[in-house]
Amino acid sequence: MEIQKELNGTTLVVKIIGRLDASNAQELTKELNASFNGVKDLIFDFSGLKYVASAGLRVLLMAQKRMNKQGSMKIRHVDETVMEVLEMTGFADLMNIEK
Repeated sequence: MEIQKELNGTTLVVKIIGRLDASNAQELTKELNASFNGVKDLIFDFSGLKYVASAGLRVLLMAQKRMNKQGSMKIRHVDETVMEVLEMTGFADLMNIEK
């Protein structure tokens, strides 16, 4: 997995490339925790994400809970495979997903 972050004012865009699973979910958690201060809008760009496992879903849930307190969170550019996982787990109903 590769993580690309871009901070523009109070908007943080996090692009995830590859697979988000148990082997790297902790890395994403650390990156997010180091970046949350002052962020009002968190945008995940999933255009390069090919797979998400339950460990990755936990990271998304943690980020959503944090952003509920300090701003908003959106997920963009979700491919069919990842969207299917988000729908099957109910995450699609909990999160703001833009196509």
